Amino acid sequence: MPAPNSTRTTTFDPPAVPGWAIPRAPVEDPAEAAYMAGVALNSLDNIMRGEPAWGGAWRQRLALRAAAATARLLGHREDEAALRDAWHLRPPGADPGPAGNVLAAWRRLAARSPVIDVDGLRAIVGLLGLAWSDGLAAIPALVAEQARATRPAPLVAASVAFEVAALGAQAEVLAWWCADLALAARFRWPFALPILATQIHAPVLRGGAGRRRIRPGEEGFAGAACVAAAAGGAEACRLAGEIAARAGRLAAATPKLRTKGAGEAIRLLLDDDAVSGSLTTLTLSRWAARRLFERLHALEAVRELSGRPSFRLYGL
Repeated sequence: MPAPNSTRTTTFDPPAVPGWAIPRAPVEDPAEAAYMAGVALNSLDNIMRGEPAWGGAWRQRLALRAAAATARLLGHREDEAALRDAWHLRPPGADPGPAGNVLAAWRRLAARSPVIDVDGLRAIVGLLGLAWSDGLAAIPALVAEQARATRPAPLVAASVAFEVAALGAQAEVLAWWCADLALAARFRWPFALPILATQIHAPVLRGGAGRRRIRPGEEGFAGAACVAAAAGGAEACRLAGEIAARAGRLAAATPKLRTKGAGEAIRLLLDDDAVSGSLTTLTLSRWAARRLFERLHALEAVRELSGRPSFRLYGL
């Protein structure tokens, strides 16, 4: 059976962020926040440029986390598990619902280069359940301009978020999406990476006398963006380490498989957050897929993510 992708490696060992550089509480000193962000983002940069074979699964798992955070911001009740179900268990081509569309917006971010045009942004605005306005048309040029700036990436992201949030009270969720897009654009990463938005509700992003959440456009958000980059980057690196280890076990299990069409299933596992246990392809029947995933699960090469006896979902 051919390797899922011979141009990438499953043995990449992602760097971890040292404990002393991870914010455990709100950081009052802007210089300290910027320093912590730099440590985390340097580790992330090394992972992104390493282009590991499991990068797609990693980015989509982060997209799920960002979607859960922004869905909560929009008043939806779905958590990560419910969002995963809404996306992966719907009939082909069916609408995943309002919360599922939020996940779709973040999945698009994680699957694309950090460049967007007006039509692409209009689609994202629709998925987030927001109304389009003429002022939003300036955002793609704003992101491109800020990406060429010489300022640190978190400050570029904060500046973009500030401009987007200023467009209206309902624009905060789009501001976070654009902030993560701008962060990746500033680094010139081949793909965007949901990092900042995963920290929307994190205690480390609270400040002031009432320890309220600091929102895009408010005083202190530039520092908060640095803290979000530090905390979100550290979590992303930790997740990368976990997924890399599972991808290694998957690679070790691959020679033991005899199922026709197993290669495509393995590629999907490396590229996405979850794969349906009833996957069917031109070379893989539903029955064969079920046996394949049960075999991989027994070999501890994949996890079952749904916790259900039926309609199962598998992933790294």
